[in-house]
Amino acid sequence: MTPMPSAVARALERIDRLDPALHAFIEVWPDEALAREREAVARRLPLGGLPFAVKGPSGIRSFAARRLIAAGGVPVGATSVPGPGTHWQTWGRGAHGRTVNPWRADRTPGGSSAGSAVAVAAGMVELATGSDGAGSVRIPAAWCGVFGLKTTNGLLPSPDRSGLASAGVLARSAAAAEPYLRQVLDGHETPATAPPLKMPTPVPVPIRRALALALPLPLPAVYSEDLGFADVDPEVAAVVGRAVDRLVAAGTVRLVERDARLLDPVGAWTAVRGGAPDDPEAVRVRRTNDERLAALLAGGALLLTPATPNRPHGHEGPGDFYSTALTWAFNLSGHPAASLPAGFTGDGCPVGLQLVAAHGADLRLLAAARAVEDALPAARRPPAR
Repeated sequence: MTPMPSAVARALERIDRLDPALHAFIEVWPDEALAREREAVARRLPLGGLPFAVKGPSGIRSFAARRLIAAGGVPVGATSVPGPGTHWQTWGRGAHGRTVNPWRADRTPGGSSAGSAVAVAAGMVELATGSDGAGSVRIPAAWCGVFGLKTTNGLLPSPDRSGLASAGVLARSAAAAEPYLRQVLDGHETPATAPPLKMPTPVPVPIRRALALALPLPLPAVYSEDLGFADVDPEVAAVVGRAVDRLVAAGTVRLVERDARLLDPVGAWTAVRGGAPDDPEAVRVRRTNDERLAALLAGGALLLTPATPNRPHGHEGPGDFYSTALTWAFNLSGHPAASLPAGFTGDGCPVGLQLVAAHGADLRLLAAARAVEDALPAARRPPAR
């Protein structure tokens, strides 16, 4: 009887077969990956040779990648990120060309963690690392129909001096993302050189015990279609609204009435990214939104919104439309946030439901996301290519 191919061998086979059409990878490391897998299995490391991808050419050097490798994870390649001149950063450019959405090749997968989302959606890897400075994990997760989590800003090391970008993960589901948090967060505390967002240091918790705990249902949550300022595609809003209704009907979520209006963060985000965090208007917007979010999320409540105001746009770009309208407020505030599949528009485009939790509540957010995805229809895979 022919032995079953290993997990890494299966991942490499799918990359070899699918990536020429999807363009999710810029590099693939077959020989090194197979050698790492043999070592991980021989040493009985916790992840046992779990194949994963890293975001971009520098992803292999990230803190998360190093922790996953130390635990027996196997990086099989580096995924695509935007090429030169892609101001909106919702594209990717792989070794074979521009990265395409696995659901509709005429649409972008989102970005900047474009290739990571596509690699996970197409089943080329179990999970992939990402980073999120304005929605760069959550937007491609939403548009590719997978789970994406941005961790609390300052919880993990980040090379971004502005403090806006935070490490994240993309996986087929919240359950599949658990190995990332289990290994990357375990025993790690916010470094003394926290980013300028000055997030409160999360309270250390026993990671393995916390991940095993189930949250009491229903979860208190506030739902906002537009955060008080975004122009949301009516069909996107309808898909997310139906998902929220289903969560309420299933007893997973209990909606609470709280004012979910925020100030539009576009100017403040731009000022911080441009190196002017002390700009008076930026300071005012951030302080106001921080106060409103503290009231919104008090008592362990979640905030639910569409992950993006629009469906995936074409490769020519979104024009003047901000795909980040509903995500970048939480890069400014530093809250952990996730996107998980909510359904599809009539033209076959995935839509994401965004969940936001209090600072440092990353484990609770993952547990909430697992409960939410259990109450929604199972995520589908894109059509085979």
